[in-house]
Amino acid sequence: MRSRLILVGLVLGAGGLFPDTNISVVVSAGNEKIAMVDDCDPDADWGVGGCLNNHNDGNVTRAEFMLLLASPLSPTTVVGHPSWRNDPGYLTVEDGEKVRVKNLGGRNHTFTRVAEFGGGTVPPLRVGLLPAPECPAAVLVGPGDKVEVSNTDLKPGDNRFMCCFHSWMRTVIKVVPDEHGKHKR
Repeated sequence: MRSRLILVGLVLGAGGLFPDTNISVVVSAGNEKIAMVDDCDPDADWGVGGCLNNHNDGNVTRAEFMLLLASPLSPTTVVGHPSWRNDPGYLTVEDGEKVRVKNLGGRNHTFTRVAEFGGGTVPPLRVGLLPAPECPAAVLVGPGDKVEVSNTDLKPGDNRFMCCFHSWMRTVIKVVPDEHGKHKR
């Protein structure tokens, strides 16, 4: 368990390792449907990366994050800290709607469409999970940044999205027919 925590500790700052690759699609203010949130304490010692903005409201320390990352009841799978999440985790939209996503947290995240939920790009944070093959091409969404998932990216039925750093941050967007009962494809 100690070696697992050491490995996890080495990657807690993984979101901050790629500051020059912070790419996002900026959309108009407001009308976000999904918030990526975390509660990192900007005054805590997070090591590499830290809280990347003036996220003054956060109160989760690195030690607390590590304690809630795993559970003895699930020794081979990452559980993850509950304040690191996509909100809501399930969303229904009509065909043709765009979904705007904003990172309200203090850490880098991704909002990556995946065929199946799995582990991300940070090996110690995917304990027991196979890496999602889509994660190496994931786009960073920095604190305060926004992305938009267009109607061409969303297919009828369930669409899975996850953070490729914190793989327990997951959302399913279900696309249903529009108000006329039709899909626009």
